[in-house]
Amino acid sequence: MREIVHIQVGRCGNQIGSKFWEVISDEHGITPDGCYSGDSELQLERINVYYNEAAGNKYVPRAVLVDLEPGTMDSLRAEPYGQIFRPDNIVYGMTGAGNNWAKGHYTEGADLLESVLDIVRKEAEGCDCLQGFQVVHSIGGGTGSGLGTLLLSNLREEYADRIILTFSVVPSPKVSDTVVEPYNATLSINQLIENSDQSFCIDNEALYDICFRTLRLQTPSYGDLNHLVSATMSGVTTCLRFPGQLNADLRKLAVNMVPFPRLHFFMPGFAPLTARASQKYRPLTVPELTLQMFDSKNMMAACDPRRGRYLTVAAIFRGRMSMKEVDEQMLNIQNKNKDFFVKWIPHNVKIAVCDIPPRGLKMSATFIGNTTAIQEIFKRISEQFASMFRKKAFIHWYTGEGMDEADFSEADNNLNDLISEYQQYQNATIDDQEFENEEDDGAPSEESVE
Repeated sequence: MREIVHIQVGRCGNQIGSKFWEVISDEHGITPDGCYSGDSELQLERINVYYNEAAGNKYVPRAVLVDLEPGTMDSLRAEPYGQIFRPDNIVYGMTGAGNNWAKGHYTEGADLLESVLDIVRKEAEGCDCLQGFQVVHSIGGGTGSGLGTLLLSNLREEYADRIILTFSVVPSPKVSDTVVEPYNATLSINQLIENSDQSFCIDNEALYDICFRTLRLQTPSYGDLNHLVSATMSGVTTCLRFPGQLNADLRKLAVNMVPFPRLHFFMPGFAPLTARASQKYRPLTVPELTLQMFDSKNMMAACDPRRGRYLTVAAIFRGRMSMKEVDEQMLNIQNKNKDFFVKWIPHNVKIAVCDIPPRGLKMSATFIGNTTAIQEIFKRISEQFASMFRKKAFIHWYTGEGMDEADFSEADNNLNDLISEYQQYQNATIDDQEFENEEDDGAPSEESVE
């Protein structure tokens, strides 16, 4: 048993989270009323990672649903899988955070914190061997960003030896929901750098691009975007849920993917993504999947991997396929694109294969990349932050909740340090690394410590 406690915070987190449970319940053969109706023993073999077994052979998601306003929860309960969640695990406030990070982190959110932590403790105590937490939230609004990061810092304190993974929806310039997004995002990333072990950055702009360009949808709805996210989340967690692969737990993934503790922001991708009309014309083969998986158009974060370098990559293939072919194709793509992989981490691509394909596909592949190009997202947020903060626009909403202007500067500095760290490792060559090591006899250089 390597259980995971899932926490979804805020409207965005809850919508994506509930879609995730819908998809994985379907994969494990769990009906909306929690009963098992599947056809393969493999579906139940590691069901305990995400579900608790309740009376009457019912399976209940090990999920905690949090929001600062009741509306989201009402609409969740009305969904097909709305009744599968344990009612005690649904916590909501009455006021909302009004897109204000400080409200979610210091005032309204702090009032709700104890009751959320109580539920999390109950779930954690019910586990045989807890491997960690996964938090789904967005960092542009108030609840997901403010209360989400407050929860993270408390989890980090209380469960210091457990892995914390986040699926964070990052704001993007073309799809902006609120004016104060750059503030909320900067304050959140400041917390994510310190308190999460792995963060998957998902970005609405990239999701819209996929819907327009690749899936040829004229007017994509949030439902379409959430469907894309849930396909990726289901792919990323495949190895945790089905037996017999490599990256079988969160810790293995972290050890192989995070070369430096602060650089743990990943870019997820998914293949095959094809327009419905042209699905029947495309071959679903391993070479095709591999090509599509490394294509920048399939990435769920709006930054171009060709502008940076991959520090590490994990690829998760699903479906019946030849391991030999997978290895050959992956090696092939690394040799062709060796300029895009850092030279000083040899063998930096990890592969896992799972026999069970997602519903409705013969095979699929999920991509997790730790690329230095992700700094583009952070640069964009930092620039927007700077232009508003220079004029002290909207600051009074935050200081009114007890924040200090120094908190903003500190968060901004931390974000800029992160950007320059990514840049430093993007430019690093093998000679640099050797030279640094000779120079200081194995002690870390000052830059890498900061």
